[in-house]
Amino acid sequence: MIRLTALSILTFLPVSALALDLAMPQGSTLAVDKITEAGSYALPEGPFADGALSTQQITGYVSRQVWHLADATLSTDHLIDPLRAQIKAAGFAVLLDCDAASCGGFDFRFATEVLPAPDMFVDLIDYRFLSATRDTDEGREALSVLVSRTDTTGIMQLIAVQPSTGSSTLPLAKPVGGQPFVPISVANPQMPSEFIKALEVGGHVILNDLAFETGSSNLADQPFSSLEALATYLIANPDIRLALVGHTDSVGGLDGNMSLSQKRALAVRTRLIETHSVPASQLEANGVGYLAPLASNLTEAGRTANRRVEAVVLTK
Repeated sequence: MIRLTALSILTFLPVSALALDLAMPQGSTLAVDKITEAGSYALPEGPFADGALSTQQITGYVSRQVWHLADATLSTDHLIDPLRAQIKAAGFAVLLDCDAASCGGFDFRFATEVLPAPDMFVDLIDYRFLSATRDTDEGREALSVLVSRTDTTGIMQLIAVQPSTGSSTLPLAKPVGGQPFVPISVANPQMPSEFIKALEVGGHVILNDLAFETGSSNLADQPFSSLEALATYLIANPDIRLALVGHTDSVGGLDGNMSLSQKRALAVRTRLIETHSVPASQLEANGVGYLAPLASNLTEAGRTANRRVEAVVLTK
């Protein structure tokens, strides 16, 4: 069985063929503890790509938890590293292990299962995800970990699926002591809260759902959720100004990439003004070519991550 508990330190635990106890960081508080005895879970097995998220549909006894840890010093890497180590030590095969950029950012977060606010929060530019499976005599077990944070609190979502049902030993651990987590409110709760939260707290956000014609600065003729959220936010907050910043990979010369990144940022600005009625005075557009990469340009995945347009807060 899979059992998740809050222990005093982050350690590796003894692993048997039938049990996995995951040690959570000291001070963690269990905010959500839900059991579905005969359910299913679409377990991500790859990043969001080509407009879709690849998943495995796993059925069985589904356990869902969210843990909060009030600690402003721990990064998402610090939070997920010991959990990953324990999962691997227990014999699970990792299917997907990614950060916000390599998972697919905005698209991945809204394509995968995320427990509702206010208990779960995902910063679109700062999260980590891991999925894994292992085969037992009773069938396949699956486990996913989604880790993010606010500026004060680490947040960990764990979803486990087991083939057995009805056993009294299967339910996950119950809440431990601690203060309840109160998330910071966003300006407009009708908008995708994680997207705007990332913009307000981080100062910038990647518009991951944009699509341009190949080798072109022409924005595809389709709606984009990120632009709809930005427009709603800007119209509701007329004192906010944003810079739209285009980025490219390192293929080709600097001059050409500077021009392309500028044109793509201008295309996004034009769409926001002409289609979404955002005042022109709230937007500017700039391009920096390949001078601010998110990842290595030595791999295709890195180059894909580097080709992007970001929104950057200028004034409030």
